Amino acid sequence: MRASDFYDLVSGRRRGPAAALSRGLLRAAETPYALVMHARNWAYDRRYLAVEHVDVPVISVGNLTLGGTGKTPLVAWIARWLRAHGVRVALVSRGYGATADGLNDEALELQDRLPDVPHLQNPDRVAAARLAIEEFDCQAVVLDDGFQHRRLARDLDIVLLDACEPLGFDHVFPRGTLREAIRGLRRAHVVVLSRADMADAAQRTAIRQRVERYAPHADWVEVMHAARRLLNSAGRELPLTMLAGTSVAAFCGLGNPAGFRHSLEQCGARVKSFREFPDHHPYHRSDVQELARWAGSLDVQAVICTHKDLVKLRLEHLGDRQLWALDIDVEFLAGRDALESQLAALLPIGEQ
Repeated sequence: MRASDFYDLVSGRRRGPAAALSRGLLRAAETPYALVMHARNWAYDRRYLAVEHVDVPVISVGNLTLGGTGKTPLVAWIARWLRAHGVRVALVSRGYGATADGLNDEALELQDRLPDVPHLQNPDRVAAARLAIEEFDCQAVVLDDGFQHRRLARDLDIVLLDACEPLGFDHVFPRGTLREAIRGLRRAHVVVLSRADMADAAQRTAIRQRVERYAPHADWVEVMHAARRLLNSAGRELPLTMLAGTSVAAFCGLGNPAGFRHSLEQCGARVKSFREFPDHHPYHRSDVQELARWAGSLDVQAVICTHKDLVKLRLEHLGDRQLWALDIDVEFLAGRDALESQLAALLPIGEQ
């Protein structure tokens, strides 16, 4: 099932007896999963499960929901901010979907964005953090996708919520997209509303007020995903003005494809056809051949994907169509000072 089809089902947008029955079955499956997550969090909260500390500050950036919230651009921004303040930083992640070379798509993308920042991937993230300290003499660790990883103690917990669907349709997976119950937000020090430009002021206020019921002391930040440039696998760049009025085909393997399409349309691109793949999709030769046939059948001037897709494909063309990635950064709409204050409090003495 495509991500958009799943969202249509669990949101209730898909109507009819078959959809209602499917939601009922998903609701039955939700209960055991939610109970397991509740029991796990309860055990960590009461220290029945051990929380392990390392010798440098740990900054966790994670999600409350499944799917893409635009976490990677924020991780890159935080790492750059720390480097700009003279802090040696390393990234640590689980490495879900890693390829034979030991890196997954997010690590490959971050490697492109942050060539001077080591990135360690290991299901044992405590061991990875300790190795980063020993091998790279790092002064801070950024834990990517770490909100539900409770074993590694963190000094700052940052949680992203996607403005398109911030609270997982109020259900834990598989009935909704929550990874855990909403009350888990009480652990957050900073809550970041991503793609905030896709919600109006009243919607953003309503989301914030609901979040404050669970995390009244957390700082509130709003960001949008700002397209900066087009790039290809050979390192060439084009200005975004090239997209204005241009007919394109687009595809992505993301948890939230709608956000990518929104970014393209904000740049003025005319999206003639759009294809979705599952999040972390590993592109095989058959996929490339099918994408080339698809692009070749369309009257378009270019094919656009995400940076996350491009680092896996490493192609300049699909058939006779040029392949470009839309490079995205975060742009702060509110709360930047609060986030920077939280980060500054973790800087080594003498760097503050």
